[in-house]
Amino acid sequence: MAWSKFPHPDAAYVYTAATLKKAWPRLHVGDAEPFPKKAALVDAWIAFHEGDFEKATKLGLDAGVDGYSVAHKASCMYATYLEKNDKKKIAMFEEVAERCERQQAEQPDNPAGYYWHAYALGRYAQGISIVKALAQGIAPKVRHSLDRTIKLAPKHSDAHIALGAFHAEIIGSVGAMIGGLTYGVKKEEGYKAFKKAIELNPDTAIGRIEFANAMVTLDGKKKMDEAVKMYEEAAAVDPQDAMERLDVEAAKAELEDE
Repeated sequence: MAWSKFPHPDAAYVYTAATLKKAWPRLHVGDAEPFPKKAALVDAWIAFHEGDFEKATKLGLDAGVDGYSVAHKASCMYATYLEKNDKKKIAMFEEVAERCERQQAEQPDNPAGYYWHAYALGRYAQGISIVKALAQGIAPKVRHSLDRTIKLAPKHSDAHIALGAFHAEIIGSVGAMIGGLTYGVKKEEGYKAFKKAIELNPDTAIGRIEFANAMVTLDGKKKMDEAVKMYEEAAAVDPQDAMERLDVEAAKAELEDE
């Protein structure tokens, strides 16, 4: 089944090996991913950044476990933003989570295997409903993978975003008391994680979107003005690649819904 095309193609997102290396620190401040040593993986990341998520996933998988990071990221971004079929979307997240478990076994010190595990399970949970996912025992797996990511890569901004969202989603689903007692989540800890993420990556659009979503979930009308300001800041980010463009478009869509 063909993957949907990235809807905002732009020459600015098309990198060469040389321009990618130069832009790498800015493009990967969120995921703390090292620049690839293999040419085939450079090609996979070039495909990812320009929005050819299918090609990036294929090239990544062709390279074996070393290519899993780019394959995880490309599959997850595609499923999050571009896959319209809910069943296929959930299946993609399950597939990534399973691959991550293989990567954890083979590369126990690679943060990507833990971060994308947490991300895929988190999106899977949103797809089937957080309450159902909690009943399946997903929360401790997500928390363990996020804690491990942050231990291996303390500056992994995206992991701090996911940790903030973890606190907010569980409190939003089961309440602060049960959330705190059963899953150890706290509103203040969630907010602290988001602030840390934005401090590590000042250009993050997705960090601001998720922070705004958490404010609405946890504080409702009280934080609505702050949340809108966060969406506005996210919408104003100058995207450097396809993924960031999708984040910015999501922020604009949130503002239109306000």
